[in-house]
Amino acid sequence: MEIVNRPELTHLLVGDSLKTMQIKAMAGMGMPTHLNTHEAVIIVQEGRALLKTKDTEYILEKGSSFLIPAYTEHKLEILKNLKAVAIMATDSNIHFKS
Repeated sequence: MEIVNRPELTHLLVGDSLKTMQIKAMAGMGMPTHLNTHEAVIIVQEGRALLKTKDTEYILEKGSSFLIPAYTEHKLEILKNLKAVAIMATDSNIHFKS
């Protein structure tokens, strides 16, 4: 079952080649299966989340960072109120699995 309460995504800065987005979410929220057209780096500032790919699961928590390769399907389950920053190419797009 996919979670419908999605995290809040806010654009912070957009440069010539990179953009940053703030991710905020409450425990129990999640992001359904999706992929990015370019690799993305997630830096966790607060909280804890479970990032799932087809093959494995990763715990993201305060102080951790994670590189998500381009076109890797993944989803996110928020375990503890989360605040994170995502860094990706300015022309990166997020595509949700239908």
